[in-house]
Amino acid sequence: MINMFPVTRMRRLRMNQKLREMVQETEVNTGDLIYPIFVDENIKEKLAIKTMPGIYRYPLIDLPGISKEIQSLGIKSIILFGVPSCKDELASSAYEKNGIIQRAIKTIKNESDLLVIADLCMCEYTSHGHCGIVENGRVDNDKTLEIYKKIAISYAEAGVDIVAPSGMMDGQVGAIRSILDSEGFEYIPIMAYSAKYASSLYSPFREAAESAPKFGDRKTYQMNYANSREAIREIELDIMEGADIIMVKPAILYLDIIKMARERYQVPIAAYNVSGEYSMVKFASMEGAIDEESVVRELLTSIKRAGADLIITYHALDFAKWNKKI
Repeated sequence: MINMFPVTRMRRLRMNQKLREMVQETEVNTGDLIYPIFVDENIKEKLAIKTMPGIYRYPLIDLPGISKEIQSLGIKSIILFGVPSCKDELASSAYEKNGIIQRAIKTIKNESDLLVIADLCMCEYTSHGHCGIVENGRVDNDKTLEIYKKIAISYAEAGVDIVAPSGMMDGQVGAIRSILDSEGFEYIPIMAYSAKYASSLYSPFREAAESAPKFGDRKTYQMNYANSREAIREIELDIMEGADIIMVKPAILYLDIIKMARERYQVPIAAYNVSGEYSMVKFASMEGAIDEESVVRELLTSIKRAGADLIITYHALDFAKWNKKI
């Protein structure tokens, strides 16, 4: 490109706020955000999560109030995670008709117009903390799919809007799509955790959801963070199996994966701005090292700029409140 200076001056369109806003290419709206909610069957009052300042576990009784607050701020959708009172090797409480998430779905749908997404996994419900059936010290992929199908149907019967399988089992999307369709729930979309990496940024979540594995790790099913081509294979397989929305998790450290997916596929893309990413910002701002609002706006914009249509983020409530003040 020929250098046209001084005729071409890129700074002209940066000279004041109105000009900058007029030519801004990417904008994050409150409606783009999905707020995670932890529902705990064992508590009667909301419980602060120490490693995630500003985030709580809620008892079922608090859901009407928090749902109305979320909706009043302009947030349109939430994703649910449950902490059950009973855990076993088969995660049986995950698919109980009156399980904590099943009751949470019904409560929120009755009390608000929020779109309800339910995370579909077993780690919060198993005594060993893994995302599937463990046999001989490893997660049995195909036996786990049978449990996932039971969970999906229980969510659908409770009135969920979207199911979001997060266990990274091979064939999970196809198995869930097949059972939903065969049971008359063909209209329920699947948001697939398609490229979910074995990240070190999940630790605060595992405290919040009591889902840390009791032995080993999840590297036999979650992805190696060094790989990008593998992520495209995972995403493509999920789309072929019937995923309506695909997801990249985590978000900030994996913007390249979001960008690669956006360039290749026309399906909606979600990105999960995970607990560790949230906590780093929160603790840095509490120490005065950064300005929280400025950083959150920048990081959410970077995720959308990379190609995400939807962002699951613990910053959603703060972001919505800041926007109300503008």
